[in-house]
Amino acid sequence: MFTGIIETVGRVVHIENDQQGSRLHLQPGKINPAMVDLGASIAVNGVCLTVCEFVAKGLLFDVSAETLSRTTLGQLSSGDRINLEQAVTPSTRLGGHFVNGHVDGMGKVISIMADGFSKIITVEIDNNLAKYIAIKGSVAIDGVSLTINQVNGKQFNLTLIPHTLQETTIGSYRPGQRINIEVDVIARYIERLISVDAMASPASAITAEFLNKHGFVR
Repeated sequence: MFTGIIETVGRVVHIENDQQGSRLHLQPGKINPAMVDLGASIAVNGVCLTVCEFVAKGLLFDVSAETLSRTTLGQLSSGDRINLEQAVTPSTRLGGHFVNGHVDGMGKVISIMADGFSKIITVEIDNNLAKYIAIKGSVAIDGVSLTINQVNGKQFNLTLIPHTLQETTIGSYRPGQRINIEVDVIARYIERLISVDAMASPASAITAEFLNKHGFVR
């Protein structure tokens, strides 16, 4: 599990492809490889990957063909910058929101507008994910925990402060760029609760009406 607070920005050193997937050689930025265990989980642009080998200039990760096709990792090239976050520990501050590292789909950057020192980014996603997006809710974009400001159908707006723009890859986004999207897992649990509401026993207090009354859904 992760928090969506990016630890460092690394770079792609080399990509080796075969029919089963790819092996990524990454330079891990401020992460010290000597402090990383073999088999450790690291979120790479929001995708949970396992450290499979250590090399002189970084870390190696194996990525399946399915992950490459379902995320932007399949579009990476040598030299690209990537967001990195190590998995949480019992002492980790949970400054963002619960991020699993299981990307739900890819979105597209529609527009980027200046707003003082900040930027407003409009993102478009598929219909099947739009139902999980709510104003003031959380979403992970390339592994970065962000708060949703506005929602309009399949599109939503995010306000990025200078610190986030400088400390993540979001500062280099361009219109048309594809990005990894992970919706808030709590939204998925609420959907599940609502979907089984009709089958709930009379004694169950958790119903769609209960969730709506107490502000969990609109």
